[in-house]
Order: sequence, then structure tokens, then C-alpha cells
Amino acid sequence: MPSERQDDGPRRRARDDAERRPRRLSAPKAMRSAAEQLQELLGRPPESISALRPTDDGWEAEVEVLELERIPETTSVLASYRVTLDAEGELMAYERIRRYTRGQIDKRA
Repeated sequence: MPSERQDDGPRRRARDDAERRPRRLSAPKAMRSAAEQLQELLGRPPESISALRPTDDGWEAEVEVLELERIPETTSVLASYRVTLDAEGELMAYERIRRYTRGQIDKRA
């Protein structure tokens, strides 16, 4: 007589596979992780996180960093960095995608 546990095999395997996969970091933790790790690499604190989106493998964030402080403040130079994190929040890649002055406003068509 087969036991009821034998019927649970596929469900148990799926549950075990899910437990082995790294759990995706929450959005607030991903934001903190992106900012902290980029600061460690660049030696400059981030001004803000302007975008955060989940990817198949983790997270992608856009982080704004003050690159050159000037007076008046509206002429200071900032940069946007695209930061790629894995599912556990480890920085996998980053690139500067834009430089601009603090007083600059994006024009939309």
C-alpha cells in the first residue's frame, strides 16, 4: 500500500528547489545596498537613488552622486550611475551613464 507521502514528491522537490535559490532582497534593502557599495567604490556618498527596478537576476538601480562641488550649488556636477545587484544584493557591475549640473532640468519631447 503506497503511503500518502510518496504523492508529495514533486511538491517537495519544488519546495526544496525554492529553498535553495537565493531569496530576492527587498526594494529598500536593495536601495541601501546599491548606495553603500557604490560609495565604497567611488569614495563619494550618493545624493539619492533615482530609480530601482527588479531584474531576472536581482536589481538595477540608478544612483545620483555629487562629483564636483561648486559655488553656487546649482553649478555643482552630479553623475548618474547604473548599478547592477544580484538577488542577494551584491554589486555585480556599475557604470556612469550621465553627468549634469545640479541646476539642469531634463527636457522631454
